[in-house]
Amino acid sequence: MNDPIRALLLGDFTAAPWHPLEPARAELQVILDPAFDLTATENYDALSRLDQTEYPICISYTDCWERTLKPEQTAGLLRYVAGGGGLLVLHNGISLQSSHELGQLVGARFTGHPPYQPLRYHPLAGHPLLEGVDGFSLDEEPYMFEFDSFSKREVFLEYEFEGKRYPAGWEHAYGLGKVVYLQPGHHAPSFKPASYRRLVLNGARWVCSR
Repeated sequence: MNDPIRALLLGDFTAAPWHPLEPARAELQVILDPAFDLTATENYDALSRLDQTEYPICISYTDCWERTLKPEQTAGLLRYVAGGGGLLVLHNGISLQSSHELGQLVGARFTGHPPYQPLRYHPLAGHPLLEGVDGFSLDEEPYMFEFDSFSKREVFLEYEFEGKRYPAGWEHAYGLGKVVYLQPGHHAPSFKPASYRRLVLNGARWVCSR
């Protein structure tokens, strides 16, 4: 049996304005076990010294909308992914977008969302990330995005809102590393559908693959 892959989960236990880390951490612990050994932290200085040999994957569930990362934290995360690390960004984890460089790393910028409501999610056929994933429904925040024109990405999941479909999941390469973004994740119930649990696990495995 292979040893579990070490994963660093970054978020905010105590200073989260909307999305505290603990409910998501508990759900991710179950979803990723036993393939991943999850370590959670709210110390953003961990980004400054991230090393893909220690943590092949970093999971962002940050709730830092009103804070700007330090230059050394930004540089550490960029260096980590460009050097071969994997980055899985969940829902509010896109709050890392506080700089142009990190917005480009994630591939888009959050622009706002209509009220929390039922949404239907549609996998786009043909992507390996969707193995074992069927369409599913969730009560969620319908995040809207502005995409970085410099990043080439592949959207593999969409949600339906007022008769139109919007991106809910994408992946792209960044240097030697990989990035996956998944839009669901507002709170613990967001992680309950079996298809979304499988998608989170697939995403974690995907960003670790070479």
